[in-house]
Amino acid sequence: MKLRKNLQEMLERIRLDGQFKNNIVHWHTIDEKPARTEPMPDGLNPLLKTALQQRGVSELYTHQKSAFETVMSGQSITAVTPTASGKTLCYNLPVLQTILNDSSSRALYMFPTKALAQDQKSEINELIQEAGLDINSYTYDGDTPANIRQRVRKAGHVVITNPDMLHSAILPHHTKWVSLFENLKFVVIDELHTYRGVFGSHVANVIRRLKRICSYYGSNPVFICTSATIANPLELAESLTETNMVLVDNNGAPTGKKHFVFYNPPVINKPLNLRRSATLEVRRIAGELLRNKIQTIVFARSRVRVEIILTYLQELVKNQLGPKSIMGYRGGYLPAERRQIEKGLRNGDIYGVVSTNALELGVDIGQLQVCIMTGYPGTISSAWQQAGRAGRRHGEALVIMVASSSPLDQYVIQNPEYFFNKSPETARINPDNLIILIDHLKCAAYELPFKKGEQFGKLETEELLEYLVEERVLYQNGDKWYWMNDSFPAHNISLRSASQENVIIIDQSNIANVKVIGEMDTFSAMTLLHDEAIYLHQGIQYQVEKLDWDEKKAFVREVDVDYYTDANLAVQLKVLEVDKLAERNGVEIGYGDVSVRAMATIFKKIKFESHDNIGSGPIFLPEMELHTSSAWVSLEDNLDELKHDRLEQGLIGAAHALSHIAPLFVMADPQDIHVVPQVKADHNEKPTIFFYDSYPGGVGLSDKLYAGMETVLEEASAMIDRCPCEEGCPSCIGMDATSITAKKDALKITKHFLAAARSARS
Repeated sequence: MKLRKNLQEMLERIRLDGQFKNNIVHWHTIDEKPARTEPMPDGLNPLLKTALQQRGVSELYTHQKSAFETVMSGQSITAVTPTASGKTLCYNLPVLQTILNDSSSRALYMFPTKALAQDQKSEINELIQEAGLDINSYTYDGDTPANIRQRVRKAGHVVITNPDMLHSAILPHHTKWVSLFENLKFVVIDELHTYRGVFGSHVANVIRRLKRICSYYGSNPVFICTSATIANPLELAESLTETNMVLVDNNGAPTGKKHFVFYNPPVINKPLNLRRSATLEVRRIAGELLRNKIQTIVFARSRVRVEIILTYLQELVKNQLGPKSIMGYRGGYLPAERRQIEKGLRNGDIYGVVSTNALELGVDIGQLQVCIMTGYPGTISSAWQQAGRAGRRHGEALVIMVASSSPLDQYVIQNPEYFFNKSPETARINPDNLIILIDHLKCAAYELPFKKGEQFGKLETEELLEYLVEERVLYQNGDKWYWMNDSFPAHNISLRSASQENVIIIDQSNIANVKVIGEMDTFSAMTLLHDEAIYLHQGIQYQVEKLDWDEKKAFVREVDVDYYTDANLAVQLKVLEVDKLAERNGVEIGYGDVSVRAMATIFKKIKFESHDNIGSGPIFLPEMELHTSSAWVSLEDNLDELKHDRLEQGLIGAAHALSHIAPLFVMADPQDIHVVPQVKADHNEKPTIFFYDSYPGGVGLSDKLYAGMETVLEEASAMIDRCPCEEGCPSCIGMDATSITAKKDALKITKHFLAAARSARS
C-alpha cells in the first residue's frame, strides 16, 4: 500500500473512501487565523525581553500584553483563551518582572495535576535560565524529597503546587512558610475550569484559608486565573477567590486550519440501535493514520481503554514503525517515563500517543497533526481542550470524535450545532455548602484562632463557631475560638467529597503492598462499592471483595473483566421545603430541599459494548438518608391514554434520557446529579421526575437545572425523537423498555413537560 505521509492526502481519502465517509455525520472546518500582536511593554526588564527574543518572541500576543499591564497595575485577572495560545506568559512575565524589581517577592502557582505542574516548572525554569536570573522555582507536591522541602519553604521565589498539598501540607504548617506568606505577591490558579462542583467548592474554602493566613502575615496577593473556554469564567474566578477580577479574553494567538469530523460507527443491531464498538473504529482509523506516519493522539476515557487501544495499535504497526513509536500516557506512569514520552512526541521519534485526559491539560507535547476522541469526553470544554492537542504549532489539524452507543455520545454526534454554536457549560460551585464549610472552618481554626467578629471570606462565623464549641471541636476563651484536639483536621478531609464519613478504598491486589487508593462518600458507595461491584479507579478495574460497612472500608482487587456493574437503588424522596415554584398547563416546576432515603437492592453485570445483562446478585446494606437540594417537574395525571403501567414506563424512559442530558448542561459528572421518576410524589401526589444533587446540602446543580429546565427538556425530547430505534434503546430511553409504546410514552411526557415550561417562560 502506498504511504500517504501528507495529511492533505489522508483528508482527501477520508472524504472519498466509503468505509470512512459513510459514517461521517458532520464535517466542520475552522479557518486559520493570523496572530494579533503588540510591542513589548515599555517597563519589561531588558533581561526578560532578551530571553524572549532568543526564543523568537519579539512581540506579545494582545492577551499577553493586556494581562501583563493589568497585573502590574495591581489588579487580579482571569485570562480566557483557547489551548496553546501562550497563557503561561500571562502569569510568568508579571511574576518574574516583580521578583526582579524586589527579590523578596514570592508567588504561589496552583495546578490541578502533577504532570502539569512539572511541565510548567520546566517552562518557567527555561525562561529563568535563558535570562540568566537568580530566581528559584520549585514544585512542592507528594513527590518532593524531604531533604529539599526546607529549601523550597525558605528560598522558593515561585512555589508550584496543587490544591491538595496546599490544603493538607502548606496551610496547616504555615509557620514553616513565613517567608512565602509574608511576601506573597501572586497566586496563580491555572485550568480554572477544573474547579467546579464539590471539588471547586472545597478549593474556594481552601482559598479563604489562604487569604486569611496571608492577611495574618500582612500580604494581599494578586490572583491570576487562566481558563479554557467556559460560559462564566469571570463569575467562577470571583466566586472561587472572592476577589474582583478583570476579564482578559482578547485572544491574539494564531490558529491553524482545523477540520472537526463527527464520526458515528455503523449500526450492527437495528432493533436495539447498537453500533459497532467505538474502540474498534478508533483502532482502524488511528492505525491508518499511524501507518502513514501522521502524528496522532488518541484520547480514551479510562486507563483500561487506553491500554486496550495501545495494544491494538502497537500490534498493527510493529513491523512497520516499531512498538516504541506508539506509547501510552496516563496516571500511574512514573515521572521519568512521562518526560521521555513528552520528549519523543516533541522531537518526532514517537508517532502516536494514547492517553486518558492526563494530556487534556496544557502539557506541551509538540506538533501533533491528528486528535481522535474515543467517545465524547463529557463536556464541551474538555472536547475543545483535547482538540487543542492537535495543530498546537498552528499547522493544519484533523480532529475526529468517534461516538459510542451511549445516549450522551449519540446526542452530541447528531447535534453538531449544539456543540459548535452553544457557549460551553457553566461551572457551578457552592462554597457555603454547610458540610464543606464546617470542614474548612475546623481547618482554619487549627491554623489560626478565630477572633470575635471575624469573617471567613464573606461569611459571618459566630453562629457556626458556637456550634463547633457545643460539639467540643473548638473552645472559646474570651473573644477567641481555639482548636482543641491534638490531631490536625486537614488530614481527614478530602477535597473531592462532601460527605462527613467516607468509605476508604483499600487495594489488596499485592499482599506485600496493600494501599489506600481512594475514598467515596457513603451514599455513592451503596451502588459503587457493594460486594462484587466492579469499581473503576483512574480507569483501572477493581472488584470489591468485601465492603465493611461498619468500619467504612472497601477491600478491592485489580481484575480485567469485560463487564461493569450497575446497582438498583430503591429511592424514597420527600420534599421538605419548597423554595421556588412555577405552575403552567397542569405542570409544576419546583425547587427546594429534599430528603432522599435510599436502599441498594440488586446489582446487574452488564457487558461492555453490547450492554447485555449477563448476571445479577443481591446487595445487603442498610438504608441511607441524604438531605440535599432538588429540582422537579410534575404533571397532573391527565394524559388520558397513559394509564398507570404506560405512565410509569414513560416516566422511567423520560428520566433515563434526562439523566444523560442534565449533566451536560450543568457541567457535572453524571454521578453528581441523580434523576428519579415517581408515579405519585409524596408532596403533591402527582407523577414527578426529580433531579437532585448527590451531595449533602447540594452544590448548586439542581438550582441551575430549575433555571434551565426548558432547555434540558427540549434537548431530551429531541434526543428521543431523533433516535432511529423504534421502541426504545440504550441510546435514548434505556434497555428496560417492556412495552412497544415505551419510546412513544416517554416522548409524550417530555413534550408535555416542555410545552408547560415554555408557557411558564412566556
